Amino acid sequence: MFTPTLDPKTVGDVIADFRKRKQLSQEVLSGLADIGRTHLSAIERGERKPTLETLYRIACALDVKMSAIVEEIEKRIASE
Repeated sequence: MFTPTLDPKTVGDVIADFRKRKQLSQEVLSGLADIGRTHLSAIERGERKPTLETLYRIACALDVKMSAIVEEIEKRIASE
């Protein structure tokens, strides 16, 4: 039986790409999302998995729907 997995690096790459498209530094985004910069950095490197709350805060800070981030993650997983 196939058990799908969610690679934390893919999640981090997607968040970093959204951040860069908005031309925000990690410092600025972490402030807007009210999370620590080192925490955001660890998420982007795939060393930590964001909670739904954290993902929601990041999405709001980026002014995108959380579903847009999730859809991009799913798209990348499907192409692997």
